[in-house]
Amino acid sequence: MAILDSSGVRNSRDALDDKLSFLEAVRSSSLAEEPPTAPSWKMCDAIFQILSGSDSLELAMASYQLLIDLDKHYPRIYLKSPDNPGSSSVRVDELVVDKEAWSPLCVGPEMGRCGGERLLENQVDSLRFCALIDEICQAVNRRNSQLLIKSAENMLLFQYLVNILETDFLPRHTLYKETLDWVLLRESLLSMLLVSRRINFKSIIRDSMFVLSRRCHQQTESSISDLKDTSTVSASAKNTQDSYIALALATTQLERQTHVAMQKFLTMIMELDVIKKEADIHGLTTRADGLRTPVLDIILDELTYAKDHISPFLEVFSEPRWKMEITLQYFSKYCAKSSIRTRRSNDTPKDATFEDILNYFSSAASTKSITRKIAPANALSLLAHSFQAYLSLHHDQKYIANNSEKVGTSTLSQICKGLISAFQNIRKTDDRNLEVTPFEKEAFFTAATIVSQKL
Repeated sequence: MAILDSSGVRNSRDALDDKLSFLEAVRSSSLAEEPPTAPSWKMCDAIFQILSGSDSLELAMASYQLLIDLDKHYPRIYLKSPDNPGSSSVRVDELVVDKEAWSPLCVGPEMGRCGGERLLENQVDSLRFCALIDEICQAVNRRNSQLLIKSAENMLLFQYLVNILETDFLPRHTLYKETLDWVLLRESLLSMLLVSRRINFKSIIRDSMFVLSRRCHQQTESSISDLKDTSTVSASAKNTQDSYIALALATTQLERQTHVAMQKFLTMIMELDVIKKEADIHGLTTRADGLRTPVLDIILDELTYAKDHISPFLEVFSEPRWKMEITLQYFSKYCAKSSIRTRRSNDTPKDATFEDILNYFSSAASTKSITRKIAPANALSLLAHSFQAYLSLHHDQKYIANNSEKVGTSTLSQICKGLISAFQNIRKTDDRNLEVTPFEKEAFFTAATIVSQKL
């Protein structure tokens, strides 16, 4: 296969055509033909090699899509209904794991034997995964046309790896809800990736938050504007600039998709933290599971010390359940005293609800006290994003049924009235200098519209 031959000019058109032909041949034999033939380890590794180091956006996109399609057609892990459920009314699905399947990730206690007897150099271990996030983070600050292709490759690679983590995590998470078996999650790729002592976990979370907090599309648009100044360049140079403009536009879409993948990554870790905490309370965890700060605590600490990241981060982080959790816990740090409890104590203090937070802003005096600790602009932003999350969760009957203690007892109309009152009291504290963003105005008018419809 031409892709496996490293000789010759790497970026020649012939080499590019050979690699595209190879990808199309694998797609035809493994997905289109009847019966399809599963690709070999060496073929999968070659496709992954193209994705991670092709220096061509066309090749990167083609290899990425092929890997995604192959994973759907040949899943490494899935849930299977029991063949003989028996007389029991409770049917527990069976987790099927193909241990012989190729994987781009090489993590866990058996990482020295990844690839069977072969250690494939293209596989990603925990250290390389950490470095990948760091490279994406650095690319945000050093945007230029020469780095666009490499940046696009890194973003596609990250999206693919998160897809691998997600397809491994979700069936385990689903089965855990039925069995409460912590081992299912302990053996997940995500858990084995994060338990490694080779990575700086806090650095990974901070870099992920930084990428989410940056409005990358504005930088891309700036790059495009710079490239469009073609008044003094030759025709050949103009053609090159046109290519870079097209690349920058494609990168903009990749950045949005990377934001989605980064959010999935953080959300999965938060879900894992919740399950690990449950297992820890019941004494099911061991030292081998590792000790690390929960990701939610790291996020709250970062938003506490980098207050200018609050609004940009919450604008991109759209998952309603965890957005609500972040905003409520942020407020709780300043509005309520936390209880002291032991590591495995069952006496967990009652979590604050959105209703509770709004009550803290119900009077001018209490609002003034809070805005001494939280800037009025940040308080408005946090309330607006909390309200957005509340509206999303308000229509989620499954969430309400399972989290009645977090929803509170107030009606939607009462919540809207509380939000309007809170907005008005915050504005009274700093009416001259306080700038209300369009998003916050939208939240205010949405609440006012709901109240008027209830009258």
